[in-house]
Amino acid sequence: MAKFPKLKTGQWLALAVVLLVLLAFIGKKAGWIGQGEITKIAAEKAEARTIVESVLANGKIQPEVEVKLSSEISGEIIGLYVKEGDSVRKGQLLAKVNPELILAALDRNEAAINNARAQLASARARLNQQKATFENNIKPSYERNQKLFKDKVISQAEYEGSKATYEAFLQDLEAGRQSIIAAEFTVKSAEATQKESREQLTRTNIYAPIDGIVTKLSVEVGERVVGTIQMAGTEMIRIANLNRMEAQVDVSESDVVRVKLGDSVLIDVDAYPGRQFKGIVREIANSSNSSMLGAADQVTNFGVKISLINESYADLTAKRAYPFRPGMSSSVEILTNRVEGVLSVPITSVTVRAFDEKGKIKKDRSTDKAADEEEDDDEAKDKADSKEELREVVFVFEKDEVRAKEVKTGLQDDRYIQIISGITAGEEVVVAPFSAISKKLKDGEKVQKVKKDDLFSN
Repeated sequence: MAKFPKLKTGQWLALAVVLLVLLAFIGKKAGWIGQGEITKIAAEKAEARTIVESVLANGKIQPEVEVKLSSEISGEIIGLYVKEGDSVRKGQLLAKVNPELILAALDRNEAAINNARAQLASARARLNQQKATFENNIKPSYERNQKLFKDKVISQAEYEGSKATYEAFLQDLEAGRQSIIAAEFTVKSAEATQKESREQLTRTNIYAPIDGIVTKLSVEVGERVVGTIQMAGTEMIRIANLNRMEAQVDVSESDVVRVKLGDSVLIDVDAYPGRQFKGIVREIANSSNSSMLGAADQVTNFGVKISLINESYADLTAKRAYPFRPGMSSSVEILTNRVEGVLSVPITSVTVRAFDEKGKIKKDRSTDKAADEEEDDDEAKDKADSKEELREVVFVFEKDEVRAKEVKTGLQDDRYIQIISGITAGEEVVVAPFSAISKKLKDGEKVQKVKKDDLFSN
């Protein structure tokens, strides 16, 4: 039996060192050591899909036509002829305000008219009396004195006195005619005031301006209301056409530019969970309705009105005439664009990385510098950051490692995003975990591909 040669202690140590170096070299190549924990990822093939771009918003269900009624006359409500929820027809009497003050004003106006007419008759009588005096006395006397003065029978003083009397009477006649005109205007003014009072009397009755349902009744018999003649007035009744409903939502300023009139809409109403209704964008506000969240924060939204398509809830109207009530909460998905058969990947696959001025992905500089040097290198870092450019990338899985590829994206929905360039159909892109995609993965890194369910099983 062969025997191993006897070695000295130093030789055994040298042999052990060689074996350790050899094992370290083999382990490094095989990936046994120096790799750390391998990142587990899930991958999915890029393929053609249909992508529908949408805008999400929240709001309330409201009638398309809703009328708020207020009294033009201030006073006490003495009659209320409808209840909330009643169906009314156009022209139907709804309420009545006490007309006593208007009736009293009508009596005063009637008296004022009679007084004005009496003054007019008196002015006409005075004018007729003046005309008779002028024709029978003043004018013949003046003409006679004029002839006598020409024949030099009377003196010039007598003639001038007669002439002055004649001209003064002409002015009196003109004043009488103007008095009649003034009296006529006084009569017209009194008649106009009476017409106004009669109109106000009719407005003590509140009539329905449209067919619809009484959706709100804000007053009771005996309450006093403020008329709209002086100020905003007291809202008494709301009438709405519940056959035509709409969703009124607020869309952010960044999304409203993508919304167009006629866009299709999917509507969820909290009162009907698990049910989606259809609608069409019919109105987009031109002015914003800004709201303050804090001292410095301001949210700018634009109102969008979406008509509900009656056919989408026809089955509900069979159970109740009006399935929607004003003020119901709703959330909508406005379908702003649609493309079919475009290359796409899950949204979680796309992230951003910093590229240097040479177009290469930059490595994390923080691992190359000691913590005590960071403060001294702030200026250098800022200069380097100014040359960086963030670009969209996906990580493609190839032979147990990932490759970062720059991509150009297009439309997206809630799950997928269009890839315009950068990868081809059939390539496997990393889709999870998002924490690794967004921060940890590096170009050329070794990974372990597993099923997505297994990735989150622990």
